[in-house]
Amino acid sequence: MEKIFEKLNDEQSDAVKQTEGPVLILAGAGSGKTTTIISRLAYLIKEVGIPASNTLTLTFTNKAAKEMRERALDMMPELSYPPLLCTFHKFGLLFLKFNIHLLGRKNNFVVIDTDDKKRIIKKINNTLPTPLIASEISRYKNSLLTPNDAYKQSELFNYQQIAKVYEEYESYLNENNLVDFDDLIALTYKLLNENPELANATSQKYQYIMIDEYQDTNELQLKLLQKLCATHTNLCVVGDDDQSIYGWRGAHIRNIMEFDQDFAGTSVFKLQNNYRSLEPILKVANALIEHNRSRLGKTLLPTRGRGEDVVTLNSQDENEEARKIATKINKLMDSGVSAQDIAILYRVNVLSRSIEDGLNRAGIGYKLVGGQRFYDRAEVKDLISYIRVITNYHDDFSFKRIINKPKRGLGKASVDKIELAAHAAEKSIFEFIKSSTIASLEALVRKKNTKTIREFIKDIESVSQVAKESTYEFIDTLEDTFHLKDIYKGQVDEQDRILNMDEFYALFRDFIKNSPESGLDEFLNELTLQSEQDQVEGESIYMMSIHASKGLEFKHVFIIGLEEGFLPLVGEGSDLEEERRLGYVSFTRAKDTLTLSHVGSRFYKGRRSDLEKSRFFNEAGLCQGSLKIEKNTAFKKGDLVRHKIFGTGRIIGVAKSGKEFKLKINFAGTKKDILASFIEKL
Repeated sequence: MEKIFEKLNDEQSDAVKQTEGPVLILAGAGSGKTTTIISRLAYLIKEVGIPASNTLTLTFTNKAAKEMRERALDMMPELSYPPLLCTFHKFGLLFLKFNIHLLGRKNNFVVIDTDDKKRIIKKINNTLPTPLIASEISRYKNSLLTPNDAYKQSELFNYQQIAKVYEEYESYLNENNLVDFDDLIALTYKLLNENPELANATSQKYQYIMIDEYQDTNELQLKLLQKLCATHTNLCVVGDDDQSIYGWRGAHIRNIMEFDQDFAGTSVFKLQNNYRSLEPILKVANALIEHNRSRLGKTLLPTRGRGEDVVTLNSQDENEEARKIATKINKLMDSGVSAQDIAILYRVNVLSRSIEDGLNRAGIGYKLVGGQRFYDRAEVKDLISYIRVITNYHDDFSFKRIINKPKRGLGKASVDKIELAAHAAEKSIFEFIKSSTIASLEALVRKKNTKTIREFIKDIESVSQVAKESTYEFIDTLEDTFHLKDIYKGQVDEQDRILNMDEFYALFRDFIKNSPESGLDEFLNELTLQSEQDQVEGESIYMMSIHASKGLEFKHVFIIGLEEGFLPLVGEGSDLEEERRLGYVSFTRAKDTLTLSHVGSRFYKGRRSDLEKSRFFNEAGLCQGSLKIEKNTAFKKGDLVRHKIFGTGRIIGVAKSGKEFKLKINFAGTKKDILASFIEKL
């Protein structure tokens, strides 16, 4: 027991010992929240006697889950069966594998990623913007709206079209036994909500639940947690309202602000000792966030002592800014600082270009986190599609991607004809080709191609059989059978693509070596659950958005773009308090030094604009001047709202009006301008 508490302060120890009932641990940046969570889990299992299988710990990224798993096993090496510690989406995946049959679905489903989702949508409708449709479908699912519900709610013609696409998209997923990211949680909740006995059994299994980064949860995740707590109230959430920065993708800060209202009898603990940053960094972070009014309130307390003052970097334009930052980074590395201890952060992705140019000129290696992922490269997507088809012959989406890779003489028109015929026969493309006569196929494609595609089907079945007999040897058989590297012969980037394919093959072998009992579908689902932060490794300085930096830390941090309009973003739909939280998150990534950069002008959206220094310098106590106090709005375009007289409507525009915000709202076809203070968000 002493080992559990030896590294904990009094506040952490108190939180660990409070095992019963709802618990809210407000953990400031760098306050040792992961240590507290893992210590609490160890205390439950080793001291209270709770079986590891009766605990459930959820977080948001694979990186965080991996770190927590490793630390938990280090603290409890004697465990024969480790506790379930994973992301929300991984939990949904595991749950659906056991229970999706209750929805009339097969459990050998495949999870599609965002890129796959957009391709399917574009196939259904290529007139409306695909990102808009994808975003709306995600919003519908997280609001538990069926396609029929979405259609009823859509007042505008475009949204009626989106509802129609949603309906066809859902049919496509069902027909091909696919699920998307949102389904992993939405279908899990649906099953628990529609099956009270299952909800009770699941709740009884997971008697003690802990949630990391609770401020990032959305409404659906809250509802899921309430179902998981159907038979008990032993829910411990750890989070920081000051680091709630994902409102734009559906996270609800109210979940942490009103946790005690959702779960009566809550015990609250505040972790305020900061073990990451030196005192000057914490001073500016505390000063900045104190200007927010919607917060539970806490102050980061330094434990590492004094250090260098926060540096303000003033430049005429982005090119001078890039030169100055490159010079400072070179000095740091010349003094012995490792490249991976340095990061450059920005609020708006486009600002990275000038810094990239500056680093290239200075010969400084960098890694752009959030750029194209390894798994999004065309050659890797092709390999994944092959494995998907070998796992599930009826995955038409993946089958169409590979049917002509390497080339088999089939043009788009021929593939479309086969797809239409298969659809008419109510069969998958694979099944249709396999069961069709030579004559019927020759009516759709050229005679010489008929034999080729029939051989393709036989090859897929042959490789699939190898996969069942020896998963480890499968990857060699895949390449030997289909000669996939030949696709890129003669191309300018042939070598790079082949290196990427070899990297993928090595990754597959490593996965099977470490998980010999796993099959191809487990490998595919693990790939789909990869996240942005899984890219952070290796020797280079890092460049990333502030959003991507959350949960990370670096000895030396440079933040660029501290100008009005960039940080904070101002204008339609912006939320000044969330912008301030972004500033706070970015400041608290720094351990030893923090440099804040602003310029007099930037070239942006095709023209050069003069810029005003960010108000955050003033609010953080880094310069003198008048404070900019203005009323902010959490309303944005597309929000569903209610007015006490005009009823329910949807926001179609947000504009500044003096110290207030003016909302343009469509009330069932009637458009009105209403001040935000008279509107309630639904």
